Amino acid sequence: MSGMLGGAIAGAIFKQVWKFASGKDDAPQATSDEYGWREILVAAAIQGAIFGVVKAAIDRSAARSIHRATGK
Repeated sequence: MSGMLGGAIAGAIFKQVWKFASGKDDAPQATSDEYGWREILVAAAIQGAIFGVVKAAIDRSAARSIHRATGK
């Protein structure tokens, strides 16, 4: 459940970051011929970083909640 929520949150954040950074509504797809390697790899790196941060935040929050509830 938290994985799906995290993915949705990360996706929404990435979409806004990409729109701000590139001025385009949609990020390039790796299989798209209309984008070069650089743009595709930059988009993938940004998306991966955002996903990693969101996942770590959700995991840390869950661990702290469990610790508070159980003392372990």
